[in-house]
Amino acid sequence: MTTQSPSQETASSEPTGKPEITFDDFAKVDLRIAKVVHAEPHPNADRLIKLELDDGSGKPRQICAGIREHYGPQDLVGKSIVIVANLAPRNIRGEESRGMLLAASNADKGDDERSVVVMTPMSEIEPGSVVS
Repeated sequence: MTTQSPSQETASSEPTGKPEITFDDFAKVDLRIAKVVHAEPHPNADRLIKLELDDGSGKPRQICAGIREHYGPQDLVGKSIVIVANLAPRNIRGEESRGMLLAASNADKGDDERSVVVMTPMSEIEPGSVVS
């Protein structure tokens, strides 16, 4: 019978990832539902798709997402997705990105077997709805 030290047990039972944050840190993230109105390949980046979103604010929101190896623009139009709405704007290869979509992956970037799945709600809900 082999025994593991407490540090070995913890290491094998907890998922690896980023450092622990407090609830207050997490509460700062504004997760919202947005509907993809338009999508096209980013003009200056092979891995990015430029998305125009309805985020419920009444003004279009643009984000750039590195999912082009996994989705075509036509796959996304009309879909509801989850976004980080309060991420500071960032210029990505000449295009402003005002947020980030949430996606899950089963492997690190660059892994040939990597799958990426965009997070969507299970049922229809209005753009701008809060995710909690």
